[in-house]
Amino acid sequence: MRIALVGTRGVPAAYGGFETAVEEVGRRLADSGHDVVVYCRTTPGATEQPATHLGMRLVHLPAARKRALETLSHTALSVGHLVTHRTDAAFVFNAANAPLLPVIRAARIPVATHVDGLEWKRTKWSGTGQKYYRMAESLAVRWSDALIADAQGIADYYTEEFGAPTDLITYGAPVIDPPADRLAEVGLTARGYHLVVARFEPENHVAEIVEGYTASGATQPLVVVGSAPYSDEYTARVHGLADGRVRFLGGVWDQELLDVLYAHATTYLHGHSVGGTNPSLLRALGAGATVLAFDVSFNREVLGVAGRFFATAGDIPALLARAEDDPANARKRGAQARERAAAYDWDDVAARYADLARRLAAREFPRRRPAGRRATRPETTAPVPEPARGGSGTRLRPVA
Repeated sequence: MRIALVGTRGVPAAYGGFETAVEEVGRRLADSGHDVVVYCRTTPGATEQPATHLGMRLVHLPAARKRALETLSHTALSVGHLVTHRTDAAFVFNAANAPLLPVIRAARIPVATHVDGLEWKRTKWSGTGQKYYRMAESLAVRWSDALIADAQGIADYYTEEFGAPTDLITYGAPVIDPPADRLAEVGLTARGYHLVVARFEPENHVAEIVEGYTASGATQPLVVVGSAPYSDEYTARVHGLADGRVRFLGGVWDQELLDVLYAHATTYLHGHSVGGTNPSLLRALGAGATVLAFDVSFNREVLGVAGRFFATAGDIPALLARAEDDPANARKRGAQARERAAAYDWDDVAARYADLARRLAAREFPRRRPAGRRATRPETTAPVPEPARGGSGTRLRPVA
């Protein structure tokens, strides 16, 4: 089959979960004999644009360099190219690209949309952006031949909100066990630091993690990897909450060094809350990290008994103290994490994409799609605070 992967920054993967999925799935599909075409964004200042990567054929096209238009502008050019070339099945990543689905359907190309997480909940989007993402979810339901969810919580959301079925296909968790020798490059020692890896965005709870850490009596430093491409104000807030024990490394694009950081931390603190199954969490899992995660269904689904969870900054000091005071228990949690990683296998993920591509090409999908209308909800009053487990803060609970 000829299979097109559309709507991401492309490969080689150097940014996020979608790009990692495209690289890991695309290379395996190509190895199986499929003709895989990946649409890539032109990198400003790049002198070379490779025509192939790991067996995949690459099509490079530009994008508007403005946050609100970057994804859709590039996908529009990609779709323009796609519909003029024979394609048996197309995978569109990101529900934000849903307004372009009718063009693909008009060309009689069967298409599945990977809807990602609940983008409209991200605080970086204004009221207009949030409305757009909610509209795009509806359009993806209505105009896709199939939907892909990477977490059960996302699949449940589309079932409850739209009555729409999804194919549940997660990401893979690479099992990694690098030596600790590169830690010296950043002045660290094995099992001698706590780690955060995240973009500085409110829904990733970096500020709460730093606040909880500084309120703790932790003797090991907190190493923060990441940056904020869109929010100077939030970055200033994170830095303002830190004390002298917090070390900001900025973005680390050296994957080998990043793997070393995951594998040899005393704990990895994961604050992501809206993005479904998160590749950073899976990488920590495969590295055997002791994970302290924000308490949402996506994170509990991945971690199971291997995880410890926090809901507020007030929950974090006790978790850090336990990890430092009882290293044997922390190592036990890490071993459980690596066992959990076995359930997230890229070969299995690619096989599921191949099966879905086959069903799309054979048009084995319902001719009649859900209308994309949201389920009606009972009216609710203002949220009522209830105490959060294990912390001093409050959690908001909607009451009908």
